Amino acid sequence: MINEILNDKSKKPKEKTALLSSAVLDGTISVDTLLAFAETAKDSPKATCIEALEFATQQKPELADKKAFNFVTANLSAKAPRVKWESAKVIGNTAALHAKHLDDAINKLLINTEDGGTVVRWSAAFALGEILKLQTKHNKELLPAIESIVAREEQNSIKKIYQAALKKVK
Repeated sequence: MINEILNDKSKKPKEKTALLSSAVLDGTISVDTLLAFAETAKDSPKATCIEALEFATQQKPELADKKAFNFVTANLSAKAPRVKWESAKVIGNTAALHAKHLDDAINKLLINTEDGGTVVRWSAAFALGEILKLQTKHNKELLPAIESIVAREEQNSIKKIYQAALKKVK
């Protein structure tokens, strides 16, 4: 079913993402099946699968179990910017459910704060901001790191994400 949706030339990319997301939300496609497909897919279909998971986890964060969380964490190091930014958004949506397993995600997100791509940095800011708001043990290191990022980040849209998160924890 995933292949049929992704290869349907009559559908625009956003429609494909919406169809996959709906299928995950209604249980037609399991998260495991979606991620098994994404694992071996090329960058563009992989990113679409992760984006579908991101849309689904906005409504139902619990869809991303530990296996899914580990999958998107690993993909924060992908070469393809879209794979990185969609993975970061899933982490932002689901961090509260995986608060004990954030170390690797935080390290990779901090690396992505220096990425040349604005959307990659924006998505890292979203995820790190959500993690910061959880008020975990990570805040001891995360707080000064984020303050440092705000000082060097040139994009106001990205700075605002961090500043909003900082305001909630101070």
